[in-house]
Amino acid sequence: MGKRATTFELTLPARDPAVPAYRWLYEAVRAEILAGRLRPGSRLPSTREMAGQHGLSRGTIVVAFEQLASEGYAEGSVGSGTYVSRTLPDDLLRVASAAPGPPAGSARRRRRLADQGRRIMAFPGLEGHSGRAFRANLPALDLFPTTLWAQITARRWRRASARLLLGCEPMGYRTLQEAVAAYLGSARGVNCGPEQIAITSGTQEALALAARLFLNPGDRVCMEDPGYIGAALLFEAAGARITPVAVDDEGMKPSASSLRRARLVYVTPAHQFPLGTTMTLGRRLMLLDGARRSGALVFEDDYDSEFRYSGRPLPALQGLDHGARVLFSGSFSKVLFPSLRLGYLVVPPDLVDRFAAMKSVMSRHPPVLEQAVLCDFITAGHFARHLRRMRQIYAERLAALLDGARRRLAGLLDISAVEAGLQTAGWLRDGLDGESVARAAAARGVEVTPLGRYSRRRMAREGLVLGFAAVDEAEIARGVGELATALEMEARTRR
Repeated sequence: MGKRATTFELTLPARDPAVPAYRWLYEAVRAEILAGRLRPGSRLPSTREMAGQHGLSRGTIVVAFEQLASEGYAEGSVGSGTYVSRTLPDDLLRVASAAPGPPAGSARRRRRLADQGRRIMAFPGLEGHSGRAFRANLPALDLFPTTLWAQITARRWRRASARLLLGCEPMGYRTLQEAVAAYLGSARGVNCGPEQIAITSGTQEALALAARLFLNPGDRVCMEDPGYIGAALLFEAAGARITPVAVDDEGMKPSASSLRRARLVYVTPAHQFPLGTTMTLGRRLMLLDGARRSGALVFEDDYDSEFRYSGRPLPALQGLDHGARVLFSGSFSKVLFPSLRLGYLVVPPDLVDRFAAMKSVMSRHPPVLEQAVLCDFITAGHFARHLRRMRQIYAERLAALLDGARRRLAGLLDISAVEAGLQTAGWLRDGLDGESVARAAAARGVEVTPLGRYSRRRMAREGLVLGFAAVDEAEIARGVGELATALEMEARTRR
């Protein structure tokens, strides 16, 4: 273990006047080590620092440190100071592990949580294997121009002003708001001004803002079924009642009965999650009309529509809306890289003040440096070039997946011909179980997600979600072969 320098002051207990100063210091530092607050390898303050902090003579401190060293708690290094020993005495380890428990027979006090605290469920995060077949919901992280991003970041730091270090308004860094508004207007047909753009830490924060502002316990939320789990978990934590709405080849199937008394409608029209279908213009207009009649707001999640491979893109719901009923959200995590927790929410003009107020008490604003770097990345043209490059690569990877599926998976898995996005869906042969197939595929180093995990009702036909954007063509070929073997084995066991 390497030594870690520290210049923090040591907070020690008050000294008992009856105890010699060196003994008090020795026992206080030893107690900090025993409690784990001073960790192995940590640098102790110098005798000069300790003298100034605690009003002791340097000689007293030297005596205390020598006692610690003689007992194995500290070790000195000429010219570099005194450190907590990297290998502590056995008796120290035994003492540290003997933490007192609750008195025998005493009952643990039950924590009192708010209703939302009891309802909340964890939303799984992303872990390793980003390039393994068929990891969904990820861009090609190995192809992101990290060197260019680092150069832009360094340039921003070199000319960082006090204003940049101070922060920004709750709705976001103004220049980034302008860049996002210009991009959405030209690329997605969104009608908005920069002041309507709320820069968020991603779609989840946008959903949380909407839930806090518009949902009371018991309110109805309409959602696509199957649909995005992250949205469902958040709405349920807010106490909302979710009404599942079926999805077919034309997208969500809204009806007067499903929208009646709905407070919010969540939809992914550009690339339905997880089925991958694109909502037709007729359905979009039907949804907007139904929302107008019921008084509902529509939350449009445009999570990965930047990557379109065929057909003419339809305008965003927000661009078709003339009643200011659509909240339009997107994220740069799917386009650039997941750890860049930056996204946006386009809000109607009359709600800007309410969203700004809610952001000011929830998160204040996302990190301004990251906002400034992203702004430079967009305005210098790097964002558009990256999108064009990735769109071509992802199209090639999708073609490789479809070609492999035709040759190896015919009769076992029917892959949907998606027009956009980072993943697609495949329908299993009748009789095959999605969870069983997922386990069999995982045993062969292939990651697929059963469609049933995203549905609130039993699906008429089982299926799988397969990501292709983060998977190179060699890995796609391997994955198709291993998945075919897993499917064949499952099919034989079902006979």
